Amino acid sequence: MKNTRNKVHSVLQILVVFFGAIVFAISSQVFAQDAAALRIKQLEEHLQSMQTGMQAMQSELEKLKSQSTQVTQKIERIEHKESSVETNQEGSKRNMVFFRGGFAHSSQHRNGLVFQSDVVPAGVQDQPDKNAWYFGAGFDWNLTRNAWGLAPKTSVLAELMIEYKEFSSHVKGNALANMPTQLVGGAQNPHSVTVSQLSIYAAPKIKFMEGSRLRPWIIPAGFGMHIISPPGESASFFIPGVVFGGGLEYRVWKDFYAGIDARYHITGGKKDGIDVDGVTAGGYLGIGF
Repeated sequence: MKNTRNKVHSVLQILVVFFGAIVFAISSQVFAQDAAALRIKQLEEHLQSMQTGMQAMQSELEKLKSQSTQVTQKIERIEHKESSVETNQEGSKRNMVFFRGGFAHSSQHRNGLVFQSDVVPAGVQDQPDKNAWYFGAGFDWNLTRNAWGLAPKTSVLAELMIEYKEFSSHVKGNALANMPTQLVGGAQNPHSVTVSQLSIYAAPKIKFMEGSRLRPWIIPAGFGMHIISPPGESASFFIPGVVFGGGLEYRVWKDFYAGIDARYHITGGKKDGIDVDGVTAGGYLGIGF
């Protein structure tokens, strides 16, 4: 009887252990499932939070993009307004047409075919005065407003100009300007000869103080071609040379200017006995365009 009781007790212990193991296994599995579910839930919440953050970032990026577009449009409008203001602003025109006039002086007396002739030294042999009056016109074409980035507020322009000088219109000529010519025994009856000179210039012009009403300028060196009348004794009409100059210009009203200038013309000596070196000094009126 005792043995039977012990066996029953042993069987009960085994069953208790077995059922305990089963309960522990089930509990562990349930706990594991709960932990996994909690982890999954946390991951879902984290992903949801990331998605919300990305949506917020995308919204901010859209706002920034919109703001950037608005800023760009504002800048373009401002630049357009500035361009319109600069276009309409008084004195904003870059180019100019001008008209000059004044006094000219030659370094030597003129010598030519019909007066003061070395080939035909007969007749009155008169000479014109060294002084003359001149008038001319030209235009400045603006190349840059800051000397290609080398000097701020310094404009470089290309000047093209034509100029007429008249030394005298009553110079008495020699035998070749006599009617009839004294070479065939005619009486002394000399014609009056007009002594004049036409000059064409092409030169760089540098203007300082861009934006100011008063602007000084210089011509460091330019090319000049002088056409003389009467011609030289060997029928020479054209004399090339170099011109240097400087002046001061003032914007009077809108795009209308007034200025003074002085220029020195040099040709490197006489050509067929004629020397046209000299200076001019006077004023000019300009219109911007």
